[in-house]
Amino acid sequence: MHGNARLTPVGRLTLVMRIESGRPVAHVAAEMGISRPTAYKWWRRWQVDGEAGLIDRSSRPQTCPHRTPAELESAIEDLRRTLKLGPVRIGARLGVPASTVHRVLCRLGLNRLAWMDRPTGEVIRRYERDEPGELVHVDIKKLGRVPDGGGWRVHGRENRPNRKRGPGWDFIHSAVDDRSRVAYSEILPDEKADTCVAFWQRARAFYAELGITVTGVMTDNAKAYLCDRFQNAITEGGARHWSIPPYSPQINGKVERFNRTFLEEWAYVKPWPDNTTRTAALDDWLHLYNHHRHHTAVGGPPISRVNDLPGHYT
Repeated sequence: MHGNARLTPVGRLTLVMRIESGRPVAHVAAEMGISRPTAYKWWRRWQVDGEAGLIDRSSRPQTCPHRTPAELESAIEDLRRTLKLGPVRIGARLGVPASTVHRVLCRLGLNRLAWMDRPTGEVIRRYERDEPGELVHVDIKKLGRVPDGGGWRVHGRENRPNRKRGPGWDFIHSAVDDRSRVAYSEILPDEKADTCVAFWQRARAFYAELGITVTGVMTDNAKAYLCDRFQNAITEGGARHWSIPPYSPQINGKVERFNRTFLEEWAYVKPWPDNTTRTAALDDWLHLYNHHRHHTAVGGPPISRVNDLPGHYT
């Protein structure tokens, strides 16, 4: 209803008050620029329900005799959860149109397989903290180094040099704020406890510079994250540590998704001539990710959800 509508709830109350004062319905309807049947409708509703009758009612029908039977909906849901079938295959099994199956799946919230946990068939419960710093997700991604002169992405798989040993591994330590998605990453030589502790101390300082006080940290069950040194590094800053249950990386999904994003948009975005060049490009990509790249879940760059001084970021 637009702001200048003749019959807002306040306008309807004005209508019935004028009629109740004894004035003819036809005269009041003409004054307000509406038909007499419309004026009578709102007057009758007011007589029956009072002011509550002047509020718009839902146009949804009370009964729907042609709705899909509950037994059929249960069968559709069972096939979706157990076999992960699409509408066409479910429809073929049950003898109903695929459009009907799709409509039922939408009603059940199962129309997107990406919304379901594959092993259990349950709808993934998505969550987001209310304030930056309430929860920071931390994880490590093991990434093969680029050999000098470029790897197979430069020379092709058939021209790869015959090396007995590869160039080794980099370990990408990352922290992602649950609310804002602001990320901090470093390329480090290993995933030992001391390395993880030092990374977290620098990550906490990074968030502090943005005005974010970290009060919660979530990690997987890596040995380095469960040791006393890492636990103490978290608690000394006033934060609480959560470890996700085994075999449930989706709970730490925000940093897991960030791992995939930097693989696609930084690590594998182009053939790199050597590992040093790729390593040097990480900081620029992180700045792009935090300050300029549109994040679908945020509705803008991650930094837009951080409360800080205007003009502080470029």
